[in-house]
Amino acid sequence: MDLRLPAVRGLRRGAVAAVATVLLVLAGVGTWTAVASDDAPAVHRADRVMDMGGGVRLDTSYFTSGSGGRRPAVLLTHGFGGSKDDVREQAEKLARDGYAVLTWSARGFGKSTGKIGLNDPKGEVADVSRLLDWLAERPEVELDKPGDPRVGVTGASYGGAVSLLAAGHDDRVDAIAPAITYWNLADALFPNGVFKKLWAGIFMNSGGGCAKFTAELCGMYNRVAESGKPDAQARALLQARSPSAVGKDIKVPTLLVQGQSDSLFPLGQADAAARAIRANGAPVDVDWIAGGHDGGDMEASRVEARVTAWFDRYLKDEKGVDTGPAFRITRTGGIDSTDGAAQLRGASGDTYPGLESGARTVALSGREQTFANPAGASPPAVSALPGLGGSGGLSQLSSLGIGVSLDFPGQYAHFDSRPVRDDLRITGSPTVTVHVRSTSDDAVLFGKVYDVGPGGTQQVLPSQLVAPVRVTGAKSGKDVTLPLPAVDHEAQKGHRLRLVLASTDLGYASPAAPATYTVSLKGDLKVPTAPGVTTAAAQLPSWVWWLPPAGAVLALTLLLPGRRRTATAAPDPAPADVPLQITGLSKRYAKSADRYAVRDLSFRVERGQVLGLLGPNGAGKTTTLRMLMGLIKPDGGEIRVFGHAIRPGAPVLSRVGAFVEGAGFLPHLSGRENLELYWRATGRPPEDAHLDEALEIAGLGDALARAVRTYSQGMRQRLAIAQAMLGLPDLLILDEPTNGLDPPQIREMREVMIRYAAAGRTVIVSSHLLAEVEQSCTHLVVMDHGRLVQAGPVHEIIGSGDTLLVGLAADIADPLVEKVAALPGVSSAIRAEGGLLVRLTPDTTAGARGIEGAAGTPAAVGVSAGPAETAGTGGGVAAGADVTAGAGVTAGARTRAARPYGAGAGLSADADATTAATAEAVATAGGSPGPVATAVPIASGGVRAEPIVSTGGSAEPVVPAGASAGPLVSAEPIVSVEASGEPVPPGSAAAARLLVELVRLEVPVASLGPHRRLEDAFLTLIGGSA
Repeated sequence: MDLRLPAVRGLRRGAVAAVATVLLVLAGVGTWTAVASDDAPAVHRADRVMDMGGGVRLDTSYFTSGSGGRRPAVLLTHGFGGSKDDVREQAEKLARDGYAVLTWSARGFGKSTGKIGLNDPKGEVADVSRLLDWLAERPEVELDKPGDPRVGVTGASYGGAVSLLAAGHDDRVDAIAPAITYWNLADALFPNGVFKKLWAGIFMNSGGGCAKFTAELCGMYNRVAESGKPDAQARALLQARSPSAVGKDIKVPTLLVQGQSDSLFPLGQADAAARAIRANGAPVDVDWIAGGHDGGDMEASRVEARVTAWFDRYLKDEKGVDTGPAFRITRTGGIDSTDGAAQLRGASGDTYPGLESGARTVALSGREQTFANPAGASPPAVSALPGLGGSGGLSQLSSLGIGVSLDFPGQYAHFDSRPVRDDLRITGSPTVTVHVRSTSDDAVLFGKVYDVGPGGTQQVLPSQLVAPVRVTGAKSGKDVTLPLPAVDHEAQKGHRLRLVLASTDLGYASPAAPATYTVSLKGDLKVPTAPGVTTAAAQLPSWVWWLPPAGAVLALTLLLPGRRRTATAAPDPAPADVPLQITGLSKRYAKSADRYAVRDLSFRVERGQVLGLLGPNGAGKTTTLRMLMGLIKPDGGEIRVFGHAIRPGAPVLSRVGAFVEGAGFLPHLSGRENLELYWRATGRPPEDAHLDEALEIAGLGDALARAVRTYSQGMRQRLAIAQAMLGLPDLLILDEPTNGLDPPQIREMREVMIRYAAAGRTVIVSSHLLAEVEQSCTHLVVMDHGRLVQAGPVHEIIGSGDTLLVGLAADIADPLVEKVAALPGVSSAIRAEGGLLVRLTPDTTAGARGIEGAAGTPAAVGVSAGPAETAGTGGGVAAGADVTAGAGVTAGARTRAARPYGAGAGLSADADATTAATAEAVATAGGSPGPVATAVPIASGGVRAEPIVSTGGSAEPVVPAGASAGPLVSAEPIVSVEASGEPVPPGSAAAARLLVELVRLEVPVASLGPHRRLEDAFLTLIGGSA
């Protein structure tokens, strides 16, 4: 183990001094370890290809370390589907511990040639004997006698089996440590005459397909897979390649490591091996680890250390070495809140108890029950999912009290116990006797024992294991004693045990023909308890004694000089009711002094607001949210949530709920069960979850009772938001909540957010769907390049009036865009989807508020942006003037004049209210002016818009000769002004002048209006790039 301290960069001088002080305190402990690490000899590896005869060549690696005399050897091999590279790290450790280590890739794997024989005595097992011959010739390997090296063999799964077989076939093997492997391969793949089809298929696939196996194995698999039932020939073939075939010859010290999370090679395989080898008089220790082929924690470091100790004792003959207890079990004690990993603890016994020790009787009740084996054995019940290994796994969940099994109604019978009066620890294999009758000659049943919580709302299948049994002669009825899965599981006080007999299971082959089974109890459930197994008090490691004073020294040295800097900021009573206040927030990129992901960001969010956090990629949105949730620390500024400064683990974060993309739901659990599981993992009281309220807001209804795998994407998103809303947090953070949703689902999600905020809570949404944000949010914060661009209510940001969207009937060249940008009163003109975004200068918009009438209310003149399509020569775009009462003009008059476009374009009057002259029409090349409205001077100094067509109303579009009027697509004026005298935004007159100038420049204007869409405002704010 390398204990050298990594380089520490960026420490203050005081911090460096503090570390130095601590190192002085620890010198007596740490110096020797560090020197020992630095002085550890290098490991030398030699790769060789060895000829095994018959055209088979094995790829091997030989590891040694140091120099000097002879040492024991270890043969170390891999699991099925792997290669020698999988065990390189362990080989190097063993070499440093003083062993000569030889690894190899088995036949058909890695770079080795040959067909896979599943540890054929004439193939893979004979290869081990040839490797022993080679070790016996090595000058650095210790010999018991000429040709007989002192050697141990270890490996996992496939490699574990060859360890056992080597000891049975070659008496030169001195000690073995097989892990998660089989004793009888026929019993493992054909338990009680039932074909374990999924695992067998995985075997063939991970081996590279049938062609990679020997012909007899390939033929056997095809035959059994097709029939769904093993025959005598198949059993004989696998038994001959099993350690059980040479069990009487295995007489060496054996450490058996077996997995509790293992539906391939369950605990019963190690039990059979332990009983057989112990009967030969050899020392045997048994270790049940948490993981296995179905996933879970493999406890690699602990297991490897115990294997090394085992070899130290029996290969190096170091009698003082502690090899561990005769029997050890790893038990799960909950979840570590810091990383979500299962907390493991050990229990041990002085002797191995077997699977039936300390049996207790648990009475079951239930009448005779009839159920079906469906045609095609489908749909099957679900227990374990072969191939879903990894750090998690369903069996790991069951050890935490989480039920993830599935039984279909009408396909099983069940019998329940009364609630247990005290905690009941099951360690071993329960048994029960039942009477079975079938409408077919044979019946296949799957027995399992559930732990059922109070009220029957939650049932857990320990280790996700089932025990299959084939009952022959069931047509006339038969009593059957079922050995149920071996487990280590505690049923808590008040829980019930439930025996379930099912007709199907996903991992096994059931009869395809439909049948009806009838079962009844013939006795009580017998439960082993292994009373001699206890949780021993662990010896405290040495660091427990020296770490506290060292920590005290470190704390004093670091904290006292910087006390003022490092003290946690006290809650600020002033913003205690403010959900979020960010002040001067900054975060630099890693290893950069002047490049910022977020810089000087400040904004505030009030109760009841739905805030949209917007910005292009790289704007700093995600970094801001991560700092807000306490996941990373800012380099400057502060974040306060309800007056409390945010830091990792701050208590106020309990008032914050968050959903960031995937929620990681378990597909086989219902929506409600997923939420209950999540809340249980927080460790907070169930009554604080406010589950019903969160679900009501999410609006999932009856879908909560269905498995999540049946949910649509929209339902999954709503369930994820419901999860974030558990506990009804006062501040809810949603990152891209509408990802992957269709429009109806997006609308539903919008309603969920609005309903949540309606109760006075606050929602922050980060999204790229700008149109949706415009409809969902009340306020916006726009960021770009880590800085705040604009913040405020949505209507202010998207309707400021100083930016116009000019729709174009055709694309225009860059020089023409530049001419538009150079027009008087124009600040900028940039391309946007469908046209140009033209930003007016502040002076222009401010000076164009309209004329002041007698009542002092500004008049507004607008131009509608909607084309009125016509047939024939083209259509028209209405240009209208809207005025307010009290401005010295006739109220209620809204005039629209039409101009044709396309073949000939015209424009209505310049509606600048500051002139008193009659407006003239402007004609473009090739077109004639359309009819216009006249602006007639009146005594008050204003203008009165007189419609050509009618008095007191709106002029209809004028249709060119020979054409008929089409529907008016959009005739919305820039500012809709009614006679009520409501205030109007500025800029309308400036927009009218702009339109005249655009036509003068021969810009093909299709529409003109304010940037009503958030997309347009967003592009403008960030400089036209999204």
